[in-house]
Order: sequence, then structure tokens, then C-alpha cells
Amino acid sequence: MESLKFRLRPTELSLSSPKYQTQLTYNPNLQIPIKARPKLPTHFSASTTKHLKIMAKKRSPIEGVSEELNKIASQNLDFAPARRRVRSAFADVQQRLDHFLFKLAPTGIRTEEWYERNSKGLEIFCKSWMPEQGVTIKGALFFCHGYGDTCTFFFEGIARRIAAAGYVVYALDHPGFGLSEGLHGYIPSFDELADNVIENYRKIKGRPELKGLPCFILGQSMGGAVTLKVHFKEPHEWEGVILVAPMCKIAEDMKPPPAVLKALTLMSRVMPKAKLFPQKDLAALAFRDPRKREMAVYNVISYNDQTRLRTAVELLKATSDIERQLEEVSSPLLILHGAADRVTDPQVSRFLYEKASSKDKTLKLYEEGYHCILEGEPDERIFTVLTDIITWLESHCSVSRN
Repeated sequence: MESLKFRLRPTELSLSSPKYQTQLTYNPNLQIPIKARPKLPTHFSASTTKHLKIMAKKRSPIEGVSEELNKIASQNLDFAPARRRVRSAFADVQQRLDHFLFKLAPTGIRTEEWYERNSKGLEIFCKSWMPEQGVTIKGALFFCHGYGDTCTFFFEGIARRIAAAGYVVYALDHPGFGLSEGLHGYIPSFDELADNVIENYRKIKGRPELKGLPCFILGQSMGGAVTLKVHFKEPHEWEGVILVAPMCKIAEDMKPPPAVLKALTLMSRVMPKAKLFPQKDLAALAFRDPRKREMAVYNVISYNDQTRLRTAVELLKATSDIERQLEEVSSPLLILHGAADRVTDPQVSRFLYEKASSKDKTLKLYEEGYHCILEGEPDERIFTVLTDIITWLESHCSVSRN
């Protein structure tokens, strides 16, 4: 049996504008970067999977750190205890990185980390960032991270900036990612990701210190899809939704043929945790600044191995479900996307903007911006995007207060 190929196709996009933000003209030929081109028979049985040899990707040595740290980073990260040990070992190294988000992070921010056991019995890692003592809190922002990521690396600097502007920020690691329990990189149900966000953030929103404060939710990349699912399930629970390079639609020509998709779905029931979809190294596509691209390797608990079979099927299914519901997006909406993003297509964000029923909606496209507009761009651009988020929060907190 030939291996399945799960890859991202660069979009062909040419935009020119003297400004960082520009409006795209509507293009009906929308694309999303998840593309499966499996070459396998549409008929198979469990016996055909016996002889598959599934190998974990070996992590390349990280330059600039000791042999001991490299040995720690190379261990099997399938389960949360190992990921937690690795994160602890690299904490000092990460804080010393020469990155805008770390070296110029505001001081005096109060942080808290804890684990919350969810209704599935999994320990979910949660973290908060609060303005320094004496600063009036204007509102609360809740974060959903992207595929393979964690809220304990680059988002640390993002959260500190937003907290310094007067907002309390909350984040969690999805089950199977970061410091939360669950098999690393495994998504048995995309709906359960959204349910986990609803469950844990509902507990946090019940805290006395948040009483009367407007609450917003921010999702990045796959986290944007999770955020949309959360919004569909609870359309009136948030004062606003912020999406950064969201994964929310797959064009028809990008989907596997129906027979192949059916085969993949059946295979995911037989061997759901198998790593069968090779994943391309996306750093070059996601980070425009070469120096920041090099720092991505220090996110040592990120999942960068082959995509697990059930995970791939769930991602395809989730985006298909979301595509059919875009008109149900009714919350005040801010969409931010790099105009040169080849990981998730900015045209899809334009499509979401056009389809959403929200009366209060804003789309900002950043000229030449890649996928990671909050982490991988030149310093000035990162500052601009963060300022746009904070400015939008300010205006919508004022509406809530009035």
C-alpha cells in the first residue's frame, strides 16, 4: 500500500497595495491548504494494514543548546508527562530568545498556571495573564491555539502585550497538544475540541473577578476553526470573535474524491492513531522573517510529526461542516490574515467575511504577510497586528460598557 500524502498547496496570490491592509476582490475559486492526494485502493481490509510500518519522525538536533537538552528534547512526546518535563527543561532557553515577543515583553504581568480535569477525565493545561496590580481590567480574551501548537511558547509574549493594555487573557492547550493530557497530535473528534473549550472557559467565565466584563474569543489557524465551532454551539456567549489566519473552508477541487474520503474514514476506524499523512515542514511558509523561522525549533513540545489518520479525517470533516455554516457567524467579527499566506488562503477569509451574517465585521489583510502574522513577521508588522487587535477590543469594550 502506498503512503497517503497530506500536504499543503501554495496558493497563487498576487496583491499589491501601498498599505499593510488591503481589501481583496471576491474570488469564487477559493482554496484551503489541506490537500489529500492519497494513492490507495478504495477497497481494503484490516489485514492490509498489518504490514504497515509506521515510524515516528526523529527530531533534528537543536543548534545552540547542550547535548543534554537535545537528549531531553528527542524523547518520545506521545504523553503529557514527557511534554511537561521537556517544557520545564527548556523554559530558561525560550525566555532568552532574541525575539520581539520575548525580549520586549511587558513586565509586571501576573500569571497563573493550573490543570483542570475535564468531563472526559483529561487534565487540561490552563494559563492566565493579568494586568499588573492596580490596573483596571477592561475585558477578558480567551485563546484557541492552532494545530500542533501550545499556548506556552510564542503566545506567551502575545498574551503579555494584550494584558499590558488592560485585558485579562486566558488560554488552554487542546487535548493531545502542549501540556494537556491526550495522545500527542491525536484528534479523535473535532467537536470534542470545541466542547472542551466551552466546558473549561465556562468555568473561568464564572469567576467573580470577571463578573460584568465583556468576554471575547480569539482563534488562530486551526484554533480559528475551533472558535467558529464554539460560536456555532453558543452563538450568544461572546461579545466578539477574533480570527487570525483561520482554517474554515476547503474548495471542491482540494477535497479527496468521495470514494477515497470514504476509504480514509473507514481506515481511521481501523487504525485511527497511525501516522500515515506525511507533513511538510511549514516553517518556511509560515514565518516570513528568517531569524524568527529559526526560533520555531525551540517550541520543543509542538507536534511536527506525520499527521495521524483520524486527525486528518477530522480536520477535513470539520472544515466541511464549517463551510456549510458560515452564514451563521453572527457575532461581532475581526478577521486578520497575511495577504501572502500559503498555509491558509486569505481568499477564504474574504469568503468568510462575505458570508458571515454579522453586521459588525472587519477584515484586515496584511501585504506580504505570511501565515504567522503574530510570530513570524518583522517586528514592526507584529506590533501592527497586535495594535489592531487591541484597538478592536478597545472599541468593542466601549460598546459593551455603554
